[in-house]
Amino acid sequence: MAEDAKTAEEMQLVVFSLGREEFAVEVTQVREIMRMEEITRMPKSPHFVEGIINLRGQIIAVVELAKRLNLEAGERSGDTRIIVVEAEDIKVGMIVDSVSEVLRVDAESVEPSPTLATDISSAFLEGVVKKDNRLIILLDLTKVLSLEEMAGLGF
Repeated sequence: MAEDAKTAEEMQLVVFSLGREEFAVEVTQVREIMRMEEITRMPKSPHFVEGIINLRGQIIAVVELAKRLNLEAGERSGDTRIIVVEAEDIKVGMIVDSVSEVLRVDAESVEPSPTLATDISSAFLEGVVKKDNRLIILLDLTKVLSLEEMAGLGF
């Protein structure tokens, strides 16, 4: 039995908030977490694309994650962060209300997401993490934008 406990897969999650909800992504998807900065607006971009920023010489698109998930966006504050994720060699920034912690959980503590009657595509959802009295929605940020959308945002 003790060997089984050691082989239980552990996940590291970056926990962040959008409005009143807590979300998390696997730390392996996150390239960096940065403070909010000036974003250059882009004409004719989708409603959830806030604009672009220059990240150490690389131009990346920044998405308002709450708008992409059809949630109410919180007020911008000193806690607002941009989580930079990378998929298929394309980096994209995701604006979140705040980042609270890096959490270690056993893979077994991730429950499959319930069937939701919402606009959040189940493709984004990896499951729900039950931690103490909290329910944290686990997202796959690399799927929040389709690869076609990400390629369209690539510069």
